[in-house]
Amino acid sequence: MLKTSDILDEKDKRVRAKNVDVTFPMTKEDKKLIYDMLEHLRLSQIEKYATKYDLRPGMGLAAPQLGVNKNFFVVCYEESEGVFHDYVVVNPKIISHSEELIYSSCGEGCLSVNREVEGIVPRFARVTVTGFDTEGKPVKYRVREELAIAFQHEIDHLHGILFVDYIDPKDPFKNIENMREI
Repeated sequence: MLKTSDILDEKDKRVRAKNVDVTFPMTKEDKKLIYDMLEHLRLSQIEKYATKYDLRPGMGLAAPQLGVNKNFFVVCYEESEGVFHDYVVVNPKIISHSEELIYSSCGEGCLSVNREVEGIVPRFARVTVTGFDTEGKPVKYRVREELAIAFQHEIDHLHGILFVDYIDPKDPFKNIENMREI
């Protein structure tokens, strides 16, 4: 099981390093890491386990956050109380997006950013993402709202970008009037 201490802090250079596409077949180690990432996220969203294992709640993780500079990420989305949907996207690409911009009303967080950050992050309200599953089969997801934010956040990690990079420290709510709050 992944521990909170396994997730790299934003100060670690590997979080912003260049990442490479995954070749198939995927290694057993990478598949195991994906399983561990999803397990960590699921447990972190269930209060009794988050408390028991001292986990910060999280919805997504990208490989570079664990020191693996490969292009894959996972999202564990709680659809309803205790019901989760797992997304695994290898070598993702955003192929289309809405013009509408949104931002999270409670702000974005990141398991690699261990500090409070105030401000808004502009995200597309809807994105379509293609990639592959762990077996190399093509996947395509059209996601919106909260899931769209999570997908864009994780894809940014694969490009060495953190959500804090979008926030203007002098004006953390810059252009808020051009976005819809969710």
